Amino acid sequence: MRLAGKVALISGAARGMGAEEARLFAREGAQVVLGDLLDEAGEKVAAEIRQQGGDATYMRLDVTEETAWGEAVKAAESAYGKLDILVNNAGIAGYSKGDDDTIEEFDRFLAVNARGSYLGIRAAIPAMRRAGGGSIVNISSISGLIGQKYVHAGYNASKGAVRIMTKSIALQYAADAIRVNSVHPGPIQTDMTKEAWSDPERLRRTELATPLGRYGKALDVAYAVLFLASDEAAFVTGAELVVDGGFTAQ
Repeated sequence: MRLAGKVALISGAARGMGAEEARLFAREGAQVVLGDLLDEAGEKVAAEIRQQGGDATYMRLDVTEETAWGEAVKAAESAYGKLDILVNNAGIAGYSKGDDDTIEEFDRFLAVNARGSYLGIRAAIPAMRRAGGGSIVNISSISGLIGQKYVHAGYNASKGAVRIMTKSIALQYAADAIRVNSVHPGPIQTDMTKEAWSDPERLRRTELATPLGRYGKALDVAYAVLFLASDEAAFVTGAELVVDGGFTAQ
């Protein structure tokens, strides 16, 4: 039980990597608050966790709204007495349309992926101070490490912002025993990436371009997040953990 006695708040937890993180955290002993805008799916994941003997609560969370983050942290403390772990998992992705890319699209990537993560951190820090410390895991992407021809530049910019913001926050709150790290998934099979991996030709190209020869699974990412959230990573902060099958090692 690697998270026994821990309370975790996970954004974007109704499906994909967030849902897998929530399930894994609960199996490892954490009490989990799942936040998302997909209410039906989020409630279903929380109910599934409870049916399997875990402890989970779902609540609606718009990561672009500061008040919503405050309510989510308050709900975690009210239900479970504290907050030890925050996983900023919620995000949006998209492909570039070239000259047809809009400023509104660019701003939306920054609002959800970068600003949303920052708002989560701001809301969680006081609660973690009250708990005597904590762990924040920000889900970035390999798109925050490298440029990509077909990915929307706003996505790259937002995920790059998450990467460097993680390092700054890690330095600012190390004295409070709050660790802050980022995870950088590569090609992962989720609902959000289905357009890419459901196309046989695009799937084949990605598998050929990945040294380990396959798309990653949501659980591959969840285990990386679990390590950073747990006390096993007690001396790890300001770090970036790449989970990409060797894609960026080339």
